[in-house]
Amino acid sequence: MGTIRAVARTDAHIEDIADLARISDFVADREVTVWVDILEPDDAALRLLGEEFAFHPLTIEDVVRRHQRPKVEIYADYYFIIFYAVDPSSTAEPLRLKELAIFLGPNYVVTAHTRAIHEVDEVWQHWHDRTEMIGSDVGALLYGLLDHIVDDHFPVIDALAERVELIEQKIFENFSTSALQDVFQLKKDLLALRRFVAPERDVLNVLLRGDPPILPAEAIPFFQNIFDHILRVLDSVDTYRDLVSSALDAYLSVQSNNLNEVMRRLTVISTIFLPLMFLTGFFGMNFDGLPFKNPLVFWLSLAVMLLTPVLMMVYFRWRGWS
Repeated sequence: MGTIRAVARTDAHIEDIADLARISDFVADREVTVWVDILEPDDAALRLLGEEFAFHPLTIEDVVRRHQRPKVEIYADYYFIIFYAVDPSSTAEPLRLKELAIFLGPNYVVTAHTRAIHEVDEVWQHWHDRTEMIGSDVGALLYGLLDHIVDDHFPVIDALAERVELIEQKIFENFSTSALQDVFQLKKDLLALRRFVAPERDVLNVLLRGDPPILPAEAIPFFQNIFDHILRVLDSVDTYRDLVSSALDAYLSVQSNNLNEVMRRLTVISTIFLPLMFLTGFFGMNFDGLPFKNPLVFWLSLAVMLLTPVLMMVYFRWRGWS
């Protein structure tokens, strides 16, 4: 069942909206900023979006359909934004991405998500306490949401960097076959992160361009700061993707070198046993006409069989072949 919370705020006053049917009355007052947050939207929540805000049916449909691409769609009097938060607690395992739908109007923000997003809860608390905000308008609210989401990308990036270092240690210090699985999992995580961060950069571009303008002019520098953070995240992702690709090449190279080393040692062993096979085969021929029954010949052949591998090993070590 969906959970809906709504609040109306001015510079001097904040009020929780208990009667959801009155949301449109608060929205009608352009001096008030309204925020409606919907967790696990159900049919009742979707009807609320259509009745109180008159959103386009396609945007309401996108709220229900998960795994949308990060985007911003411009309608007559509101923006529809899809943004993704990354769960920082998932840095040691496959990344968990949480989809957030945002309706941005002249004096209201509606957020909808199927799973709890701690960044939204933090901003909700700050919004109630009137802390860490640049104002009480929609620009301040949207900035708070996007800034918290993007800032939480950096711990994830740091954790991915540590995973790259661990993989390099597994490859170069104590070669482990498990490094290959780690490489492919990390490549998958980096690809997933880039697939969502790159379109988010385009979302910020549209918001900064403001065509049609919906954000107050004084909020634009703050969104430029978020845009800069997005670029830093994207550059870091691309850098670590290159490092992981290099680590994969290094893994294959080390594995090939190890295989070559094994083949070289086997070749040396085969080369050492080759003359022994000849000698044992030659002296093992039982011809009565040859003096192989002579004890002197027996001990001489035995000495040759012992000295041959020893001399060959000395020669191979002298030449650096073993």
